Amino acid sequence: MTMTFKTKFGTDGIRGRVGEAPITVDYILKLGWAAGRVLAKQGTSKVVIGKDTRISGYMFESALEAGLSAAGVDVCLLGPMPTPGIAYLTRELKADAGIVISASHNPYTDNGFKFFSSKGEKLDADTEQLIEQHLAIPLVTVAPDHLGKAYRIENAQQRYIDFCKQQFKNLSLHGLKIIVDCANGANYHIAPQLFAQFGAQIETLGVSPNGLNINDHCGSTYTTNLQQAVVKQKADVGIAFDGDGDRVIMVDHTGEVIDGDQLVYIMAKYGAEKKTVKKGVVGTQMSNLGLEQAIKKMGLKFTRTNVGDKFVLAALQEAGWQLGGESSGHIIQMQRNSTGDGIMAALQVLEALQFWKISLRDALTELVMHPQVMINIAVKCSQDPLKQPDIVKAIEDIEKQMGSDGRVLLRRSGTEPVVRVMVEGRDNKQVRHNATVLAGIVKNVLTHEPV
Repeated sequence: MTMTFKTKFGTDGIRGRVGEAPITVDYILKLGWAAGRVLAKQGTSKVVIGKDTRISGYMFESALEAGLSAAGVDVCLLGPMPTPGIAYLTRELKADAGIVISASHNPYTDNGFKFFSSKGEKLDADTEQLIEQHLAIPLVTVAPDHLGKAYRIENAQQRYIDFCKQQFKNLSLHGLKIIVDCANGANYHIAPQLFAQFGAQIETLGVSPNGLNINDHCGSTYTTNLQQAVVKQKADVGIAFDGDGDRVIMVDHTGEVIDGDQLVYIMAKYGAEKKTVKKGVVGTQMSNLGLEQAIKKMGLKFTRTNVGDKFVLAALQEAGWQLGGESSGHIIQMQRNSTGDGIMAALQVLEALQFWKISLRDALTELVMHPQVMINIAVKCSQDPLKQPDIVKAIEDIEKQMGSDGRVLLRRSGTEPVVRVMVEGRDNKQVRHNATVLAGIVKNVLTHEPV
């Protein structure tokens, strides 16, 4: 095969619409081969592959398997498995790398690929660059006696469940009624079973995947049904995961959504009391100003990174800290797992509530969140919004108006063709007005559509 390809890793691997470059079968076969060439060590090598529930996962699993085999790499197939479970099993099975086939919170029409090192961590930029370089090299299959073999790990699900249970040996959820929404995604056959084994009464949403309904009006990016179910069924708490299970959003007994920033606050407060969070917490540019102020009141430091859990992880490793997360619900606990883990984060919050003997709502009484509005602008052009004079002037005007009480953030998404406009401040009406005005200007400049 002489076909060559070129692409760039985004903030969360490679992602796009199925059937459109680069998310095509021929490209993914070549990607498997390129990754195998780069990641394989001398002698026997092994890569773990897991996926979420979208229908294209079967096709791309086969393509990756073929490419890796052609590079002389053995493949361990996990089947449907949440991203943090794949990270764990990459380490547990002593694999050279792990590959996740998932487009996370995106619809079934999209798919994507993210890579873990042998430590179960997102690949570093240098390794990603090497894979990109190998995509430009003609594919050459190893000799027949060196082809990689494929194995299916039949007990992958139970291994991850056991791992989670080992992390919370003393946790009991007896007496709690919990509604779990698995987004018709990778956690559908794991999360309900696991929470039930801790003793909770479990009701479920989003646990009937058909390949086409992942993240469809369910999960962490669409909590309306979960909010209604919690109130109607008088549940103590609701838990929503995204399609690949590395994000979590919760709902309190009144039906209010509790986002990633609020969950990080609870975990930080509990960790500070238990001396498991000692020095600081990592957030991102999107983290609420109220979270930063609350963390500092605990006597902890707070640092911000670019958006993306790989940046949060890098900052945690550099500082030697234990806890970091995003408002979207990506939360990393270094002492628990090497990547964002929705189940682990939910269990940690529930452990804190059990220890304090209070409700999820009451755990947040001291946290004052600032009004924050984010608007996504669909764009097809590659222009840098921060280099457009009209946009820069609009940002400067808003920042001057709000002073030290507010923030403005404008960034391109690393996973979707959108520009995110975020405005934060103390006055909700002012924040909403400024976000709407700025979003209109961004749309007009980048898409040439009228405001």
